[in-house]
Amino acid sequence: MLSNSKNFFILGFPGLSPQYYGPVSALLFVIYLAIVIGNIFILSFVVYEKSLQKPTYLVFCHLALNDLTFGTVTLPKIISKYWFGDAITSFYGCFTQMFFVHYLGSVTSFILLVMALDRFIAICIPLRYPVLITNNIISVLCGFAWFIPLPLMVAVVLHVLTLPFCKSNVIAQCYCDHISITSQACGEDVKIVAVTSLCVAMFCLLLPLAFILFSYISIIVVILKMSNASGRKKTLSTCTPQIFITCLFYLPRCFVYVANTVGFSFSLDVRILLILLYSLFPAAVNPIIYCFKTQEIKQMLMKRLRKTKIGIEIKLSY
Repeated sequence: MLSNSKNFFILGFPGLSPQYYGPVSALLFVIYLAIVIGNIFILSFVVYEKSLQKPTYLVFCHLALNDLTFGTVTLPKIISKYWFGDAITSFYGCFTQMFFVHYLGSVTSFILLVMALDRFIAICIPLRYPVLITNNIISVLCGFAWFIPLPLMVAVVLHVLTLPFCKSNVIAQCYCDHISITSQACGEDVKIVAVTSLCVAMFCLLLPLAFILFSYISIIVVILKMSNASGRKKTLSTCTPQIFITCLFYLPRCFVYVANTVGFSFSLDVRILLILLYSLFPAAVNPIIYCFKTQEIKQMLMKRLRKTKIGIEIKLSY
C-alpha cells in the first residue's frame, strides 16, 4: 500500500523517446518564460501607467497574477524531469500541487465571470457603469473570485487524503491532478470522492460559464441593435479581448468533456497534450491578447516605444 511516506513518480509523456527529452524540456522552458515575462509585464505596465488603473485593467491584473502562479506551480517540475531526470515528487508535495492546479483553475473561472460582468454593465447599462463598477468594487469582486474556491478545494484535497493508496505511485500526467492521484487509490470510497469532486468542479466551472454566456449573448444583442456601424465596431472591440480569453479557457475543456461523453477516446499522450494545451496555452497568450486586442494598452505601448526611440536618437546625436 502506498502510504504518505512514499513518493510519486511523474510520468509525463509515456511514449516520448529519450532523444526528445532535451527539445521537449527546452520548449516547456520557453513556454514558462513566456508566461513569466508576459504576465509580469502586464502587471508592471498597469501599475506603472496610472491611466490604466481602471476596473477592466485591474481584472486583467488579477488574471495575469493567476496565470503566472499557475505556470510556476506546474511547469518547473516537468521541466526538471526532462532536463535533469528529476521525476520524483513527495506524497504531500503532489497533493499540494493538485490543490493549486484545481484552485487556480477555479479562480480563473470566477475572474472571467467578473470580466464578463464588467463588459455586461459597460455595454448593456452604460449609464450605471460609473456607479456599479469602480476600482473598489472590482477589487472586492476579484477578492471573492480568489476566496470562493479556496474552502472548496481544501475540502476536495482533504477528502482525497482519506483514501487508501494501494496501486502504483506513477502519475500519468505532467503534473499532479485529481484524476491522476485518485486513479492510484482503492476502496469503495473512491467513487464517492470522484462524484463529490465532480460536483465541486461543475459548480466552479459551469456556474460562472452560465453567467458568462448570458452576458455575452446580451452584449451581442445590444450591439446588433445599434444603427451606427462604427459604433457597433467600436463597442465590439471593447469586449473582444475578454471573449478571446474566455474562449481559450472554456472551449478546449468543453471539447475534451464532450469527446469523452460521446465515447471518443484519446491515446494517453494525446490526452496529456490536450490538458497541457488548455491549461498553459491561455496563460502564455493572454498577455499578447491584452496588448494587441486592447486599444488603450496598445496605444500606451506605442507611445512608450516612440518616446524610447526618440530618447535613443537624441543620445546618439550627441
